[in-house]
Amino acid sequence: MHLVQQADVSVDAPEQDERPTLAELAGALGLRERKKRARREALIEATHRLVERDGLDAVTVEAICEAAGVSVRTFFNYFDSKDDAVLGHTPWPLRTEAADEFAAGGPTGHLLADLEHLVAAVLDDPPMGRQSLARALELASREPRLLAKHLAWMEQHKGQLVELVERRLGDEPGHPPDVVAAFAMFLTHATFMRWDAAGGQGRAPDHVASVVRELRSLLTD
Repeated sequence: MHLVQQADVSVDAPEQDERPTLAELAGALGLRERKKRARREALIEATHRLVERDGLDAVTVEAICEAAGVSVRTFFNYFDSKDDAVLGHTPWPLRTEAADEFAAGGPTGHLLADLEHLVAAVLDDPPMGRQSLARALELASREPRLLAKHLAWMEQHKGQLVELVERRLGDEPGHPPDVVAAFAMFLTHATFMRWDAAGGQGRAPDHVASVVRELRSLLTD
C-alpha cells in the first residue's frame, strides 16, 4: 500500500492593485490645492487685519505668522515679503487652456469677443477672494510704496499679455499688441470693480459683457 502525499495546490488570491486611480490622484491634487489656497487666504487676511490696526510699518512677518497660525518658513513659501502679502501678489500665469485657445485664434475668431472669453477665464480663477482683493487695492491706494509695487506687478502681467497677443496676431498684426494687452488689463480691472460694486453677486465673468457694451457705447458716442 503506497501512501501518496498530496501536494499543496492552494493558490494565493491575486494581489489587488493598490495604486491610486486617476480620479483619486486628481482628488488628492485638488484637495492639496484647496488647502494651499485656504492657507494663502489666511495669511492675506491676517496681514490686512494687522496692517489696518497697526499700520504697514509696524507689522512684522512674525506677527503675521502668529496671527495666521503658521511658521515663518511657511509664510515665505507663499510670499516673498510683507508687502506681497498685503497685496496678495502670487504668480497668476496665463499659460492656461483659455490662453492657448485665444492665441490659436479662438474661440470665436473675433478679437474682442475672444478677449471677453479670456478675461472671463482669468477672473474665474483669481489669486484671492473678492473681498481680499478689494481690501488689497484699498490699502495700496493709501501707501505709495504699495501702489508702486502693485503697478510693477501689473506691468509684469501686461508683458505676459503682450506675448500672448503677439502669438494671436502673428507677424503682421492689424492692431498694436501692446494696445490690445492694455485693453485686456483695463477690461479685467473694470470688470472686477463692477463685480465688487455689485456686492460680489454672481461671478466676476458674468459682468464682462456689460462692461464691453458700455465701452462700445462710449467709443461710438
